[in-house]
Amino acid sequence: MTDREQRLVELEEKYLPDELLERFRERAAQYDRDNAFFFEDLEELEERGYLTLFVPEELGGPGLGMNEVSRLQQRLATAAPATALGVNMHFVCTGMMRAMWNRGDKSLQFALEEARDGEVFAFGVSEPGNDWVLQGSNTKAVPQGDGSYRLSGVKIFTSMTPAWTRLIVHGKDETAADGPQLVYGFLTRGTEGVTSSDDWDVLGMRATHSRATILEEAVLEADRVVRRIPDGPNPDLLTFGITANFQLLIASVYAGLAHRALEVASDALRKRRSAKNGGVPYTELGEFRVRVADAALEFAAVPAQLDSYTRDFDECVDYGAAWAQRFVSAKYMAQKAARANAEAALHCAGGAGFGNAAEASRLYRDAAAGIFHPPAPEVSRAVFANVWLDD
Repeated sequence: MTDREQRLVELEEKYLPDELLERFRERAAQYDRDNAFFFEDLEELEERGYLTLFVPEELGGPGLGMNEVSRLQQRLATAAPATALGVNMHFVCTGMMRAMWNRGDKSLQFALEEARDGEVFAFGVSEPGNDWVLQGSNTKAVPQGDGSYRLSGVKIFTSMTPAWTRLIVHGKDETAADGPQLVYGFLTRGTEGVTSSDDWDVLGMRATHSRATILEEAVLEADRVVRRIPDGPNPDLLTFGITANFQLLIASVYAGLAHRALEVASDALRKRRSAKNGGVPYTELGEFRVRVADAALEFAAVPAQLDSYTRDFDECVDYGAAWAQRFVSAKYMAQKAARANAEAALHCAGGAGFGNAAEASRLYRDAAAGIFHPPAPEVSRAVFANVWLDD
């Protein structure tokens, strides 16, 4: 085992030991059944300092990089995909801060210090009808003359709704003399004009409680405004950091789910016996061996791709615009593998896996959520078509 792999094993034992994952796996079924938020999981993760992983050592944190956090998130997702996905949205924020820090921009040091001190961040950017996502906004940002803004709009899929204490949001200031500006900043929980929808009864990833957040002239204080970026596709280190962490860490969650689905499929085949074939285990039946083998072959490239891209990101490799292909590909291939492997697990589990309480069924429903994380499959394909087909 290399020194790097030994360190990763030690981090897994420190932050996500086997006994902790077993508790999470048991609770995952309960959270899914009851449509409950993962409060107990979050408390245990906070006690272990898991939410501070990206905080630099200079600020008193563990100082982990994207590669290490990706591996940990993959491991967490094998036990509780919804918990991993919810925590991911905290990591999207703190990972973005860390990416800026590593590239010489220390403007978000205050937010990293808040993460170190226990604040829980969440991602409030997605909006209904806004397929620009980071490059546009339907939320109105009205300047108040003192550097603050009043925000009015709706943010959807705000994971960690019951627990966040800091919410990164954006809105459009259409009054600026230099043209429409996208305003980014952090809202504090309890801010007047910020409410959360109670409507959350979805197919999968239920424990995330990614409810809608409604902003009604909510004040984004001047000292919480962190960026003003021209409306449209304009490069900025903050949006680059969000994109990188969102897509690579989302991919990590679905990679972990895909891995667990293979385990569930294999375990199910070991338990089943074929009456038609003299009681032999299903592991000896050719059609099921091929099904698991195909799933494993397709999956094998996913963690390797993530390992390569996250290491390059930590090392600040400058791929320029070509980073977009790497981000999109990692996320697309991981969620594709998750859905395929979850379907394979259902086939291997047989009728027993079709019950809602079965892990195979829950994984299948959780994997379906991958369809909705931007960019959509058609956008992902367009990225590669543009590279290879357009002059």
